[in-house]
Amino acid sequence: MGVLAGSPADLGALVTRSALKLDTLQTLVIAWPESFFAELDTLLGEAPEARRVILSWDPHGLTDFIERHARRAEIVGDIPLDSAAKPLASVASARYAVVPAGRRAVAVRDVLDAVRSVRPYVWKGGDVTAPAEPPDAVVATTLPTREELRMLAAIAQPLVVALASQVPYLKSIASLSPFALPSRADRAQDRHAALRAQILARLTQSDVDAELAVLAPLFEEHDPALVAGALLAISREPAAVSKQPETDFPQAGWAKMFLTVGTKDRASAKDLVGALIKEAGLQKGQIGKIDVRETFSLVEVAPAALDQAVRRMTGVSVRGRRVTARSDRG
Repeated sequence: MGVLAGSPADLGALVTRSALKLDTLQTLVIAWPESFFAELDTLLGEAPEARRVILSWDPHGLTDFIERHARRAEIVGDIPLDSAAKPLASVASARYAVVPAGRRAVAVRDVLDAVRSVRPYVWKGGDVTAPAEPPDAVVATTLPTREELRMLAAIAQPLVVALASQVPYLKSIASLSPFALPSRADRAQDRHAALRAQILARLTQSDVDAELAVLAPLFEEHDPALVAGALLAISREPAAVSKQPETDFPQAGWAKMFLTVGTKDRASAKDLVGALIKEAGLQKGQIGKIDVRETFSLVEVAPAALDQAVRRMTGVSVRGRRVTARSDRG
């Protein structure tokens, strides 16, 4: 038995060029026709004798289409209507993130990073089983049924990663609120906000008189705002202030840092060394052994540089993945 699959637009183009004949087809399976009525009208007109099998979550929304192409169709399955033919009420509240089909796996990681989850329950279909330890986030990577959504919501408010065409179905089973995935600009703004908060904390909680004394001559010749900008630029390129040899950091022992990036993200030790030097401001002598695993990495750094490395590496993008850093105590 031959099977031909394609989008309405692609199949329509083949029919127009006489490269495809539909009049000999025995069965047409039409999945989710709601967005392709015009193209389907043309295609179905070329296959008047073919049996139609139409897949839809809401057949009552296809009344006109079914009247044209599948009169007196038998409806099989549970219809989302009550006994009075009114839409069923939502079973739970949920958040949703709209993603392209090809970015679903990446989007799940972005969602977990955005909600700062450390104990997520990622549901990929199948049985809904609550983890022994309560998760701090529930993420569904496939569309749940009404009952599956009810079970997911019993664990925690679910966040569903969905295609744009799937949102109407979600609205029929849940009270939805959108979840906007952070863009690169958003992540940069987060890092900048964290830096400003750090500076503000230093201004309000610490004495900077000694530092002001060092800078006073510059303030007499230059705008203090420009001086502050120059200091920030220098802080990001410490080698510009002092190029010290690696042996200047003798280590009696190393401190360990945990990073949420690994080989699954195509990250290497070289990538992490570059980020530690460029983004965290460390010198090579302050970086020890790097152990890159599948989903995380362990990095040895000089104990005196650990706090700086953790603070500055959090939010940095390595191989397109936003990193969370923390000290690792084994």
